[in-house]
Amino acid sequence: MTTAATTPVAAGRNRITSRALNRVVAAVTADALGVEASRVGVALADEKGLLVLTVTTPIRVVSLNRVAEERAVVERAGGSIVSRAARAQETIRDRVNALTGSAVARVTVRLSAADIQKEERVR
Repeated sequence: MTTAATTPVAAGRNRITSRALNRVVAAVTADALGVEASRVGVALADEKGLLVLTVTTPIRVVSLNRVAEERAVVERAGGSIVSRAARAQETIRDRVNALTGSAVARVTVRLSAADIQKEERVR
């Protein structure tokens, strides 16, 4: 007779469907760039057992009129579009890896539109 403490536990497997993975990637991308997850497109691929992600998404930006009035608004909004996209790549890779356990080889961020938003002022 074996006790619960000595009973070997059979190793199992967890499987994440591509649909679930798509939704996780879309949500992480949306959060990183300040857009709605429903507007984020995701393509998944495999590269030697590693996950390759391509996300197509709008990016939230402040209006050019507002930038012309006050250049510091770009930094308050998170920096230039290029630097925000580069940071989003890292964020997406790290968070998808942490949330799903999938090893991510590469993330490509394709910006499809600029969502112009008014900067909210603090009162």
